[in-house]
Amino acid sequence: MVFGIPGGTILPAYDPLLDSTKVRHILVRHEQGAGHAATGYAQATGKVGVCMATSGPGATNLVTPLADANMDSVPVVAITGQQSRPLIGTDAFQEADICGITMPITKHNVLVTDAAEIPRAIAEAFHIASTGRPGPVLVDIPKDVLQEQTSFSWPPEMRLPGYRPTTRPHGKQVREAAKLIVNARKPVLYVGGGVIKADAHAELLRLAEDTGIPVVTTLMARGAFPDSHDQHLGMPGMHGTVAAVAAMQRSDLLIALGARFDDRVTGQLNSFAPDAQVIHADIDPAEISKNRRADVPIVGDCKEIITELIEAVRTERETAKAVDLSPWWTTLKSLRETFPLGYDWPEDGTLSPQYVIERIGSLSPADTIYTAGVGQHQMWAAQFVKYEHPRTWINSGGLGTMGFAVPAAMGIKAGVPDTTVWAIDGDGCFQMTNQELATCAIEGLPVKIAVINNGNLGMVRQWQTLFYGERYSNTDLGTHKHRIPDFKLLAEALGCVGLRAESREEVDEVIQKALEINDRPVVVDFVVGKDAQVWPMVAAGTGNSEIMAARGIRPLFDEDL
Repeated sequence: MVFGIPGGTILPAYDPLLDSTKVRHILVRHEQGAGHAATGYAQATGKVGVCMATSGPGATNLVTPLADANMDSVPVVAITGQQSRPLIGTDAFQEADICGITMPITKHNVLVTDAAEIPRAIAEAFHIASTGRPGPVLVDIPKDVLQEQTSFSWPPEMRLPGYRPTTRPHGKQVREAAKLIVNARKPVLYVGGGVIKADAHAELLRLAEDTGIPVVTTLMARGAFPDSHDQHLGMPGMHGTVAAVAAMQRSDLLIALGARFDDRVTGQLNSFAPDAQVIHADIDPAEISKNRRADVPIVGDCKEIITELIEAVRTERETAKAVDLSPWWTTLKSLRETFPLGYDWPEDGTLSPQYVIERIGSLSPADTIYTAGVGQHQMWAAQFVKYEHPRTWINSGGLGTMGFAVPAAMGIKAGVPDTTVWAIDGDGCFQMTNQELATCAIEGLPVKIAVINNGNLGMVRQWQTLFYGERYSNTDLGTHKHRIPDFKLLAEALGCVGLRAESREEVDEVIQKALEINDRPVVVDFVVGKDAQVWPMVAAGTGNSEIMAARGIRPLFDEDL
């Protein structure tokens, strides 16, 4: 599966695709769409996503999705054309130093200057992208190199001196971690996206149930641990649940698995979890102690680490006195009951966006995959849809890329065609990449798009409400006031079915109708209130102890937490 657009310098690679029976190429409408589609495909399937583009602007249009994939550790291979070797460095037509441009945002990139090296470069690209900490790799090939005749042999010998990702953890570190776990009184399993990348969800469930330790799952780890499980406290961080944020903040031991202590989770770093010791397990040694010093660092694959940790904890418990976690659970359950996720309906009678997203989650099949753009709708989708399985929630976490949802949904549907795919998008995000719906219509990829249309750049408006004295500078998009564009008509123009809901009574009916249509993409324009806000919230630059359960309401953590 390849997502791309041909152009002059990449044409020699495109020509044989016409005769290929093994490679399906999907002609996107913008190279950014190709990159995000490759990411969606990779996240949903666990395979490497592939995108192709020509030199110059074609390649530079891949920069955002490559940066996005890099931040979220997604295995993507980008193949780009380059100007012929004699023209490199002359500012030739559609020339750009894409290797130089993408060096900080790829796991690896290479300019291939010898045709005989193409097989090795491609083999190494897929190997590097998919092993260790996954990430994007770019292979740039000049047009004259693509046009050369050469003998082909496969598989080539890979030459990657120094690239030896550690997968097996150090036994001594695992045993040290087990000692801390067995003796902790207020432990928390802090689960990141690395657990999903390692397919370690079953092992995580065993570890959690064996130990009775509460679990929090980050934005990138939603679905790694079932939402319905009693030990799950929800998502931590800026818009996490009060129980999850409080548990981390007052814990005496954080067991970080495939997580990187991102600022959206920690808040003000110097006041984060002040009394906690840290076990940090990650496949990337560069992440360990990068933001928060680890008391026990463990480098390795999360699946292998958790498997060994389960046995080490069982062994340690044979001689150690059991610690009673019931006082810790009493506190956390009290917080969970006192501060549940919820929302108020808009006072002006408009439709609640949280209700819309909640109903999409309730009415859709259990194996539905959800993706989102970035902003309020993304946070509500993370909060109000229940995720029971890994790879059912795919979003742009680290880079926060507006416009991610539609092309990502396209890639997801291409990778898992028999699964319902919902893209929950905002009216701002949707207008950045909705041209890919034409691709979906032509290629037979019947995705479902829920446009949460509040007429504004919602998250920016929320910040303007809270921190800028309600001075709404350049956040009104006009989709309410002027209905420009009319999303229902736009959907139809792009070969999709266009639907609209503006009241509570219409929501279930329109969702059911969207679910019944499976021969074309469907776009539902949910016209919602403009002033709904995402709560809880830890304001940027503040500590997690200052979490607001609603505007002006700060939960008070008990001193004996």
